Amino acid sequence: NCKYVSLSSTGYGDEFLHDVIHEFLSRPGKDILYGVDALIRDEIANPKKLAIGGYSYGGYLTNWLITQTTRFNVALSGAGGVENVVDWGTNDMPISNFYFLDGFPWEKPDRYQREAAIFQLDQVRTPTHIVTGENDIRVPVAHSYLLERALYALNVPHKLIVFPNEGHNIDRNPWHEKIKIREELKWLHKYGHICVSTCEEIHHRSL
Repeated sequence: NCKYVSLSSTGYGDEFLHDVIHEFLSRPGKDILYGVDALIRDEIANPKKLAIGGYSYGGYLTNWLITQTTRFNVALSGAGGVENVVDWGTNDMPISNFYFLDGFPWEKPDRYQREAAIFQLDQVRTPTHIVTGENDIRVPVAHSYLLERALYALNVPHKLIVFPNEGHNIDRNPWHEKIKIREELKWLHKYGHICVSTCEEIHHRSL
């Protein structure tokens, strides 16, 4: 059986949200790893079959966490960022980088670098599946190209799917969402040996 846990940064008030200012990846990232430790301790999670994945901000966290640990067998990154200056300069919400990193890139260069996965990708060993929309302006496709190129240079197993004519949510063509789910499940099966029966069923089903 598959078990999963999802975390969200909304619904707990402004103070909870503001706690990640200056450390919008490293601080919640540590919380997630503490949570994984607790799940293993309570025998809810199997330490030999751990997967991590997320979309949008969850993709940012996924990209960050695979630079911090090799405990995950497999990773699924969707529309996630890796570099904060690129993000500030190209997305449709530059105020978010300014807000969470408390300044412009030239004002806080160390912070922009410290909270970016790209500068720590040499630590990645986790097979990583990446999806993004060609026309995404919330988390521009350049992030996924940066991640894919780094993983290629590091000889880390990876796959990048860029869906044509799709924005941030990959919701313009329903087939694209089906393909996304199918390929992610196949990746979980191949590298994580997770949800084997479901993955085999989808693997043999024609879309």
